[in-house]
Amino acid sequence: MNSVALLVISLGIILAGAEVFVNGIEWLGKKLNLSEGAVGSVLAAVGTALPETLVPIIAIVFAHGPEGHDIGIGAILGAPLMLSTLAMFVTGMAVLIFRRRRSHGTKVIADYSSMSRDLGFFIIVFAAAIITGTMPPEMRNWQITIACFMVFSYLWYLYIMLNEERDINSDHNLPALYFGRKQESPALLLIICQVLFALFLIIVGADLFVSSTKEVALAYGIPVFVLALIITPIATELPEKFNSVIWISREKDTLALGNITGAMVFQSSLIPALGIFLTDWQLTVGAMVSAILALISASIIYLELRRKKHVSAATLLLGGIFYGIFLLAVIDGIIR
Repeated sequence: MNSVALLVISLGIILAGAEVFVNGIEWLGKKLNLSEGAVGSVLAAVGTALPETLVPIIAIVFAHGPEGHDIGIGAILGAPLMLSTLAMFVTGMAVLIFRRRRSHGTKVIADYSSMSRDLGFFIIVFAAAIITGTMPPEMRNWQITIACFMVFSYLWYLYIMLNEERDINSDHNLPALYFGRKQESPALLLIICQVLFALFLIIVGADLFVSSTKEVALAYGIPVFVLALIITPIATELPEKFNSVIWISREKDTLALGNITGAMVFQSSLIPALGIFLTDWQLTVGAMVSAILALISASIIYLELRRKKHVSAATLLLGGIFYGIFLLAVIDGIIR
C-alpha cells in the first residue's frame, strides 16, 4: 500500500484510539472517585506517555554502544520539549477553532491548583535534571542523589494528586462508555478493558505512523536526522495532542491541559531519573538548548496562570515560536 495512504490510516487509528481512550479514562476517574485534575494529570498523562517512554528505555537498555545512550538521552529530552511547545501550540489552535462553542471563548479555564502545581513541578525538577547533566563524571554520586530526589518527588506528586477532593459536577456531560453504551454504571473491568484497547490502538497507530513516515522521508529525500529529531517525536506525542483537542472541543479544560502538563511532570522526573541511573548523563550543547526552550515555554504559561488564574489561547500559541526556534537550531546544526 502507498506509504502516504498508510500515513493517513495511522493518523486515523491514533485519533480513534484517542477518542476511545478519553471516554474510558473519564469513566475510570469516575469509578475510582478521582478529581478531574488527577484524571488528566495522572491517568491520561501516564497512559498516553507510554509510546514515547518506551523509546528511551529500549534505546538505553537494549542498544549497544554509546549510540544507544545518545538516542535514549535525546528521546528523554525531546518529550518535554514537544509537550511544552508543540502540544501547547496545538491546544491553543484548538481553543481558537472551537471558541464559538466555548462559554469562555479563547480562555482556558482549568483547575488552577492542579495546573500550577504541574507546571511548577516541571520547571523545578526538569531544571534539576538539566543541571545534573552539566556535572563532571567525578560528581557521579551527586547525580545519583538528584535522580533519587526526582523519583521521590514524583511519588509525592502522585500522592497529592490522587488524594485531591473530587469535583462534584465533573460528570454532568459524561457520555456513555463505548464498551457499555446500555449500562448506566459499567463494571470497572469493562472500563479497564476499554482503556487498554484504546492504548493498544494508540501504540499500533504510532508505530505505523513512524514506519510510514520513514518510508515517505526516504521516498522524498528527507534527511534521516530530520526524521530522528523531528518527525518521530511528533508521532509519539500525537496521543496527548489528540486527547487535548477532543477535551478542548467539549470544554473540559482541566482534562485537556492536565493531559499535557501531567505528561510533562512524568517526562521530567521518572524518565530523566532513569537516564541518569543508566547512562553517564553528560548533556551536549544541543541537548541543553532544547531543554532551555522547554523550560522557557513552560515558564511563560506558568507565569500567566499564576497572574490571571487562567491561560489564554495566545499564550499557548507562543509554544509554536519556541518549537520553530528548535527547528531552526536543528537546520543550522546547533542541535545534532
